[in-house]
Amino acid sequence: MSQTVEKAGLKVDTALARFMEEEVLGPLDRNVEEFWKGFASLLVKFVPRNQALLEKREKLQAKIDEWHLARTGQPHDAKAYRSFLEEIGYLVPEPGDFTIGTENVDPEIATMAGPQLVVPSLNARFVLNAANARWGSLYDAFYGTDALNAPPAKPGGYDEERGAAVIKRGREFLDETVPLASGGWSDLDDADGIALKDEQQYVGRTEKGRLFCNNGLHIEVVFDRTSPIGKTDKAGISDIVLEAALTTIVDLEDSVAAVDAEDKLTAYSNWLGLMCGDLSETFDKGGSSMTRTLSKDKTYTDKEGREKTLPGRSLLFVRNVGHLMANPAIGLPDGTQIPEGLMDAVFTSAIGALDVERRTDTRNSRKGSIYIVKPKMHGPEECAFTNDLFDAVEDLLGLTRNTIKVGVMDEERRTSANLAACIRAVKDRIVFINTGFLDRTGDEIHTSMRAGAMMRKGEMKNSAWLKAYEARNVGIGLAHGLSGRAQIGKGMWAAPDLMGQMMIEKIGHLRAGANTAWVPSPTAATLHALHYHAEDVFEIQKGLPDAAKLDELLTIPLAEGTNWSEEEIREELDNNCQGLLGYVVRWVDQGVGCSKVPDINDVGLMEDRATLRISSQHIANWLLHEVVTRDQVMEALRRMAAKVDEQNSGDPLYEPLLENEDGPAFQAAQDLIFKGVEQPSGYTEPLLHQWRLRKKATS
Repeated sequence: MSQTVEKAGLKVDTALARFMEEEVLGPLDRNVEEFWKGFASLLVKFVPRNQALLEKREKLQAKIDEWHLARTGQPHDAKAYRSFLEEIGYLVPEPGDFTIGTENVDPEIATMAGPQLVVPSLNARFVLNAANARWGSLYDAFYGTDALNAPPAKPGGYDEERGAAVIKRGREFLDETVPLASGGWSDLDDADGIALKDEQQYVGRTEKGRLFCNNGLHIEVVFDRTSPIGKTDKAGISDIVLEAALTTIVDLEDSVAAVDAEDKLTAYSNWLGLMCGDLSETFDKGGSSMTRTLSKDKTYTDKEGREKTLPGRSLLFVRNVGHLMANPAIGLPDGTQIPEGLMDAVFTSAIGALDVERRTDTRNSRKGSIYIVKPKMHGPEECAFTNDLFDAVEDLLGLTRNTIKVGVMDEERRTSANLAACIRAVKDRIVFINTGFLDRTGDEIHTSMRAGAMMRKGEMKNSAWLKAYEARNVGIGLAHGLSGRAQIGKGMWAAPDLMGQMMIEKIGHLRAGANTAWVPSPTAATLHALHYHAEDVFEIQKGLPDAAKLDELLTIPLAEGTNWSEEEIREELDNNCQGLLGYVVRWVDQGVGCSKVPDINDVGLMEDRATLRISSQHIANWLLHEVVTRDQVMEALRRMAAKVDEQNSGDPLYEPLLENEDGPAFQAAQDLIFKGVEQPSGYTEPLLHQWRLRKKATS
């Protein structure tokens, strides 16, 4: 148990209270006693509302379960189903015409289109890598990945043949993006010989290069004849550096295992280091000690000889947790734990206020805004709650109204079905809507759990509801004025080692109208930036059709009339169990919330908690409808435990699953499946937190 101190009737972890008072409130010049009193008053108002919203989720789910149970064995009546959802208030009336009114939005969000990273807040090294991914070497990205259509680099140092292929592809990119007035970039002799076909693309000179712009994104061509690459290059070009990850989400939610005050303090400390610009991390790499810090801004001289700067780091969002979980970091006067989302809202905003009030050496938002992504909200009532909460936080901290901006994750079915009303509820602070296949599918399964057995997980990617979901997210966002004021995003490319395939597929996100999309690494951000040079998203958005119909979204992905073979059932169980075990064993045993986890085919995927939600809910659904038995699930868990143990055999910190079936990781995996039907909205957090806390207590 951690030590606590009383603050305005609240029992606050001592280290967390000291952190807030000395490292946040002190530099903000806020009265400590008034802050705690104001925070306690905020909780008095919002804790009951938070609880009431959670209870409404359960009541709606119970009514939906009853509706499906009463019609067991009958064909699904889509018209009657929609009328029922309207009758119980699951569906609300469309809000009519409106346009969002968000102001003071940084261009990286409002008027630029480019890649977005999501990074776990608990890992300072990863956080620094992501923040510094605003600029990335195209040469390095091509040389080290399969995105380049050329033989891989030979081991044993620099491969000149591979390097030549990289340089050739780099020249092709320049010819396509910033073409010269005559000839091609491969004909260029030196930097002084550059004459562009469109001189408006020329921005200025950097210390060693020339700066250009295309579709709002900058390109730096570096000239250095003293470098190993530049000295062999006809023009002396040593690299092509791209503006890449325009924005990064520092995540306190699905990609972290934060279960107590110790974990939350690490997350908040890293967020503070980012806002203040002094975050650093020392680590061993290749036998040498390295220290990583935040990149400086990029300085250049423009056409008129004036010195200017471009941001050297991603614009940072922070993703708070949703409304569901409580955290032992702070206890309420009645002894219950504080809702974690309320704590995140106040603490991350207070840290962000240091940037807004320019009390730091570096800047995140040049427009004076704090950007918070809010996940897992169910419908417009919960969005309105968040809007009111952010109002109260602004009042507590003395911030101008709507300083705190919100990103709405469209990953719950009730939000998708009422998306326009959700946007309307936060219309003066919204800067972001995004889709997420895994969580959204998990909620799709749980909401319709009693309707029948669901189709196989892989088949859902081509299902009617999912196509409608993706199209509606863009169409509704555009209809209410997000283009030019906010991001309309798409989800993650999960395979960081399959960059060649990403380059083929992920351009589809732009063509669907998304002006940002998630990528799994800084290298992936650099490569994905090529797509935004190839396509002008804002022009694409102008020609997109209206949103898909609601009836299509409400199509339930039932496996009607399907008779799977034993082999197909085993294959589906193994796939779900392997993914579930591979992730949960790191979460529970090591506190790792996001990492490259090998899938059943040994392909490394960047997995977060949403993986567990879809996998556990899918197995729970098949169990409920007797597609599989408990014994079959246990057999699959043991088969896949052996595979996961083998896949992690090189990890000295790994604790084998098969040798510890009574241990917290294997027990957590079982609970996620066998207790899956009863979990609130099918979320995995309650069980994961329970088992992780037990593991920490015994370690």
